[in-house]
Amino acid sequence: MDYIATYNTDIGIRKNTNQDSLAIRVIQSPAGKVSFGIVCDGMGGLEKGEVASKEVIMAFCKWFDETFVSDLVNNRFSVTSLREQWDDIIQVQNKRLGNYGAANNLMLGTTVSAILMYNDEYYIVHVGDSRVYEMAKNVRQLTNDQTFVAREIAMGRMTEEQAKTDPRRSVLLQCVGASPVVEPDFIKGHLKKDAVYLLCSDGFRHQISDEEMMDKLGPEAAATEEDLQYGCVYLTELVKNRHETDNISVAVIRTM
Repeated sequence: MDYIATYNTDIGIRKNTNQDSLAIRVIQSPAGKVSFGIVCDGMGGLEKGEVASKEVIMAFCKWFDETFVSDLVNNRFSVTSLREQWDDIIQVQNKRLGNYGAANNLMLGTTVSAILMYNDEYYIVHVGDSRVYEMAKNVRQLTNDQTFVAREIAMGRMTEEQAKTDPRRSVLLQCVGASPVVEPDFIKGHLKKDAVYLLCSDGFRHQISDEEMMDKLGPEAAATEEDLQYGCVYLTELVKNRHETDNISVAVIRTM
């Protein structure tokens, strides 16, 4: 499997800082190419959300550049060890950010949505309400939002239309740094060829439809890295024109 990848992040029309962070890696390994993408949406008092998101991004990038690459070279990769390593990163960062917040009288935290694409499989770790999508013949959301409104919809106490305008739509059930206990979702699946895997903060998706994402970033619309970049920027500007007030971040990886 081969990959092309790009991203776009924007402060948006209202906030003073961009509290989103993201990263993408595409490397050659003994088993073929490997891709990794991560998006974190930070939140916190005194505009410290960017601290939380950046710290978690750096921890995952360090894991990828050192631990994961070493495991590949030495043929030690396993799904069990991957899950343990990712959970360890999240628990350590949750404690570190929690201690930092307590010491500075702050409440800060971040969502995490990351995908590893290796050996024709994808592996996702997820906390919060950033999302991972698969776009092939249609758009499929691979992660479940860990939010108050998502729980209410699942329990049949709220409709999806009601959730779109509910003032509690961004209330998280857990996030890294501000929750006493964090239980990440781990998701595994088979990669599709000629598909686009999209990671985004919630600011990217509030004002656009699945059809609009597919139209600009689906595999038929985005055959090259330049196409992907154009689609990311186009949709970001569309979201801003529709008066989204949050930071806006999107990362895309296309399989080939």
